[in-house]
Amino acid sequence: MGAAGSDPLDVPAAAPTEEIGPDERAHLGHLGLSRVGAEELLRVEDLHVDFPTDDGVVRAVRGVSYSLNAGEVLGIVGESGSGKSVSSMAVLGLLPKSARIRGSIRFRGDDVLGMSQPAQRSLRGRRIAMIFQDPMTAMNPVHTIGDQLAEAVLSHELMPRRKAMARAEEALALVGIPQPKTRLRSYPHEFSGGMRQRAMIAMAIINSPDVIIADEPTTALDVTVQAQILEKLIEVKDAVGAAIVLITHDLGVVAGMAHRVLVMYAGRAVEIGETDEVFYNARMPYTAGLLGSIPSLEAQDASRLRPIKGAPPSLINLPTGCPFSPRCPLATDICREQEPALLPTDSMGHVAACHHWDELAGVDDPTAFFRSESEASR
Repeated sequence: MGAAGSDPLDVPAAAPTEEIGPDERAHLGHLGLSRVGAEELLRVEDLHVDFPTDDGVVRAVRGVSYSLNAGEVLGIVGESGSGKSVSSMAVLGLLPKSARIRGSIRFRGDDVLGMSQPAQRSLRGRRIAMIFQDPMTAMNPVHTIGDQLAEAVLSHELMPRRKAMARAEEALALVGIPQPKTRLRSYPHEFSGGMRQRAMIAMAIINSPDVIIADEPTTALDVTVQAQILEKLIEVKDAVGAAIVLITHDLGVVAGMAHRVLVMYAGRAVEIGETDEVFYNARMPYTAGLLGSIPSLEAQDASRLRPIKGAPPSLINLPTGCPFSPRCPLATDICREQEPALLPTDSMGHVAACHHWDELAGVDDPTAFFRSESEASR
């Protein structure tokens, strides 16, 4: 697993940022939050996002922390409603005014949450770009593809429109759209789903951003097109020198692209580590459950999956203790009474929020804890 054709630790080295001393950087590396020696682009610390509603406060994101370094792909995975997209929308300043945001978001050392609206708009799309979830509706249907790509350039730079259209043509060519000059005059409805997603990637990279946030970039696409889109995303990342935050529920996508993975459940990070380490040595039962619920050619009994029973908790009325305890086969009284902190496990840079991570470390196949009764009886 890990990014295809590369070592997960093979990140372009650069001088550390001045704000992070060597001792602090080593400490964060131990907690799975940063990589020693790599240039840190984005750091999110103790991020909380609440939404007041008539039924109560929705605690959508609860204390999420992570960092992103130059050239890195960070995968954020979890079930729907776990807070993946909301945490990334907070980075871009795209949440509604009703959202209550606490914590720290720093881009190249600058406080994003403390920026003025004009400063955030300047950052958004130019330094940090986003590929939105649904390519079918993300683009304006009444404007041509070329106009929309050119607008993404002109909103950040003063240049002749002719030059902006030339850059739009280059972006379409970079993402593999044939006859890009002709396609500039096309409307979104004239593109297939895969071509529309490529156009969204073109819009995201047209200003050569430092960070690309890809929110479910392969939603509603067939498997063949998914593979093409993901391959093209990696090629584009390398071409513009960007780092990627990849938000998805597809563990296969993470296995093929991400250097590190952050697993979210009930609004918080429950496991962080190198992709291979987390996939082969899960230390949080929820992660093991996710891995057991997908088909595997290596499984001895390929005819059976091991789904996680139950459903995620309400983010308005979270249970006492660990939010995963009602669904967890390892849950004990301490799990139902005390929510575990995100702490180091038995591997450097691998952290998990579980009172019983050592029990998972003691077995060869952590997904076995989710075996059905019929499997256990055999």
